[in-house]
Amino acid sequence: MKVEMKRFIGQVAVVTGGAKGIGGACAERFAQEGARVACLDVIDEVNEQHAADLRQQGYEAIALHCDVADPESVKAAVDAVLKRWGRIDILVAAAGIYTGSPLMEVSFKQWQRLMDIDLTGVFLCNQAVAPVMMKQKSGSIINISSMAGKTSWSCSAEYSSAKSGVIGLTRAVAMDLAAYHVTVNAICPGNTLTDMVVKDVAPQVGGRDGLSPEEWIKRRANDSPLKRIAEPWEMGGVAAFLASQDARYITGQAIEVDGGLIMS
Repeated sequence: MKVEMKRFIGQVAVVTGGAKGIGGACAERFAQEGARVACLDVIDEVNEQHAADLRQQGYEAIALHCDVADPESVKAAVDAVLKRWGRIDILVAAAGIYTGSPLMEVSFKQWQRLMDIDLTGVFLCNQAVAPVMMKQKSGSIINISSMAGKTSWSCSAEYSSAKSGVIGLTRAVAMDLAAYHVTVNAICPGNTLTDMVVKDVAPQVGGRDGLSPEEWIKRRANDSPLKRIAEPWEMGGVAAFLASQDARYITGQAIEVDGGLIMS
């Protein structure tokens, strides 16, 4: 999507899960609007290529290896951004994975891995950038939750729990940072056409329902009044709004971006 606005010139945006999917779309959106962007991810080759593609379009972007479940890895990535650009104005905590099994089949290892990445990873990244933004007395944190954090389905114990936790974490961090003029919000996407949905969610969940991935995606499109699944760039647009001056009085919110799914 072509973007004409330039709301983030001179600012620095850090995006976890920035190689692709919702994180990749957010990184691209902030770059298009003038921000210097650090894409953090564990899939180094894809991440490096994404940053290179952004640079080829004339944007300032770097790729950094970051395992969000590892405090030292998060610290190293944040330190690298500060060494290069000296500030962090925006954090989009988008890194995440999906697993989903019937309750009695969820192993502790499966539970812990998803919690480590989808919830603890968001906590570690929020905690790492908070002192920078507190010192600046400005900044925006956008945590990517899910509609699974607002409501739950069968076979989603670990995923729904983690995404609900992201919403609670967002509210708590918003309270802690409000005095420093830092806003903290969450985005709760509905089904979105990312690799995670196409390659992980659709085969797992669709398979349990006797549907092919394509059939499952078509059925999910019909769940919402808009009768389609979201595109990653649409989440990038909401993230950009929440980081903009137009949203300075919005904090502690969990914004549903679901095509009206919650009404259905």
